[in-house]
Amino acid sequence: MNAPTASAHVLIVEDEPKLAALLADYLRQAGYRTSHIADGDAVLPQVRREMPDLILLDLMLPGRDGVSICTELRGFSQVPVLMVTARVEEIDRLLGLQVGADDYICKPFSPREVVARVQAVLRRAAPKGGAMEPGAPLTIDGERHSVSLNGVPLDLTPVEFRLLATLSGAPGRIFSREQLMNQVYDDYRVVTDRTVDTHIKNLRRKLQQAWPQQELIRSIYGVGYKFEA
Repeated sequence: MNAPTASAHVLIVEDEPKLAALLADYLRQAGYRTSHIADGDAVLPQVRREMPDLILLDLMLPGRDGVSICTELRGFSQVPVLMVTARVEEIDRLLGLQVGADDYICKPFSPREVVARVQAVLRRAAPKGGAMEPGAPLTIDGERHSVSLNGVPLDLTPVEFRLLATLSGAPGRIFSREQLMNQVYDDYRVVTDRTVDTHIKNLRRKLQQAWPQQELIRSIYGVGYKFEA
């Protein structure tokens, strides 16, 4: 990865001191700057004071849990969040993604795997592409990571932003769920159809709030999704 990502600041939110120290060591060896918080109640004030480039967020914490932290965080920031959990049930994974997490990793894991996931999330969060034509109902600015519909700014998570950019970049083309996830998760992990559907549902809701009369993302039964200009 290029130098700007390699020098990124990773906030480690983990209440196990030995694990937090181990993760910090591996991340620093990979060229990242790190800081550490062990109490969930301290996370949001710290983020507001010094916005990190990525948050490594444990799900189970003293004070506030990771899900409630991520939910409130998305009210004022789109900083990438890598959720860490020992609860491997699919509903927990989907919940983490639904509240705005960009990815998850399950304990036990190797520190090298965490570093690889951090690198992948930061790659995906890097600005891509340019704005659509001025005056278009939907305007996407990759450099500023901003989206507006009919002049209304949309508050999208990084995953929703990449899904919309992919679909709207090829109007009328039908994307399978697998193709969409390969665009969003460039390490080609295995994710379920329900994960894709959860992201699309949230994205559709935000689009319809800005333009209630229009259905921009259509489901193609048994195939996937397409964007209609």
